[in-house]
Amino acid sequence: MQCPRCKSTHIRKNGKKQGKQNHICVNCGRQFIDVYEPPKGYPDDIKQECLQMYINGMGFRAIERVKGVHHTTVIHWVKQLGENPPDPPEESESSQMGELDQIKTFVGLKVTKPDCGWQSISFT
Repeated sequence: MQCPRCKSTHIRKNGKKQGKQNHICVNCGRQFIDVYEPPKGYPDDIKQECLQMYINGMGFRAIERVKGVHHTTVIHWVKQLGENPPDPPEESESSQMGELDQIKTFVGLKVTKPDCGWQSISFT
């Protein structure tokens, strides 16, 4: 066995961590375990299906119920996609027609103008 950092073979045991034997390199002081498990995760096809479901309007918890992937994992995937969006399609692939929604909003205070609204009527 050798150190992953300096490739030295001068290694000592250094206790156990999470049930696995921990080692330390005498030369550089790096701590490591001898057997690493491959990283756990979902296959890319499941990830793509979940993202497609989200794009099509399905909620995070609904995706969790259908696919069995935790909703926070799907949220994390959506955030990753937002940070690194895919490349836009080339000019020949883009459509010639688009859709635009219009939203009207009011920003500010509504102020009642003088001489507007209820007029006082006196009966004498």
